[in-house]
Amino acid sequence: MKVILLKDVKGSGKAGAVVDVADGFGRNFLIPRGLAKVADAGALSDLKNKEEARQFKIESDKADARALAEKLTGVLVKIEATGGADGKLYGGVTSQNIADALKEVSGIDIDKRKIVLDGAIKTYGKFELPVKLYGSEIQGTINLIVTEK
Repeated sequence: MKVILLKDVKGSGKAGAVVDVADGFGRNFLIPRGLAKVADAGALSDLKNKEEARQFKIESDKADARALAEKLTGVLVKIEATGGADGKLYGGVTSQNIADALKEVSGIDIDKRKIVLDGAIKTYGKFELPVKLYGSEIQGTINLIVTEK
């Protein structure tokens, strides 16, 4: 019996997979518990349409990320901070500060978690910070200058 798994089933497969199972296992266990449905022509067509829609969404998201990476290349973000005489900042510049300044300067809204920062920036200077726009596949760069107030 061919079934389409609706949820992951140990020993049979992952959700969305079309698998061959014993008739009794499918009819008495998988289907009544909502773990699978019979793989008829309509169900297979629905599965194909959902997969195509998922692939289209992935490609659309990647295109948006590439466009955002292009926008980021020409943007220079300047943050003014107070610090001591030795060039160290009081506190530090965090990814939230950078995201807010980027939105203020260019109107580009990026989630602070996408900005790769190994901790707060605690000195004045110029920094190039990577931004993960689509996983590790597509990355952009923010040019940041931290100056004295």
